[in-house]
Amino acid sequence: MQGLDRLPAPFHDVPDTYLSGPIGLAVSGGSDSLALMHLTARWAATSRQSLLVLTVDHGLRPEAAAEADAVARAAKRLGLSHRTLRWTSPVARQSAARRARHALLAGAVREAGGRLLLTGHTADDQAETVLMRARQGSGWYGLAGMRRLALSPVWPEGEGVWLFRPLIGETRAGLRGLLQAGGAAWIDDPSNANP
Repeated sequence: MQGLDRLPAPFHDVPDTYLSGPIGLAVSGGSDSLALMHLTARWAATSRQSLLVLTVDHGLRPEAAAEADAVARAAKRLGLSHRTLRWTSPVARQSAARRARHALLAGAVREAGGRLLLTGHTADDQAETVLMRARQGSGWYGLAGMRRLALSPVWPEGEGVWLFRPLIGETRAGLRGLLQAGGAAWIDDPSNANP
């Protein structure tokens, strides 16, 4: 894809031991994670690293299954393996969905023999995280925001799995510009606009 020819945060930030086994990519089909998939596919092709694209269907919206299928097709076009993970006991609560998502993703990475999960968090997400934590009265630790490399936030499913956010310094607008230049379409989840 023209324009998507570099991964902004190189993997020299990640210890080699975390690169053993396939690297999981959390891809919802939104612009951030779709850009992550394209950028990481280019990197993996030159480094001969195995990738596993993972999409979570929370079962909370009827469109979710079709969106997961769209991600599977996009991954296939890039020559990447894909799995759709389904939350079997959906609860319409953001904290429950987040925990279930992390548990499913970490479990799939571990099952595949990997230790690293990439997410498409951007500078926009970082700013939102810091603002939300500040409004909740967080101290200095919470106001530091998300780390580029961190342990999985769920236990015991996330034991031994690390999260890497290679796009944390990039803006959503910049990533969408790269996708548009390459002719890629993304999915806008309507729940992101729901207060």
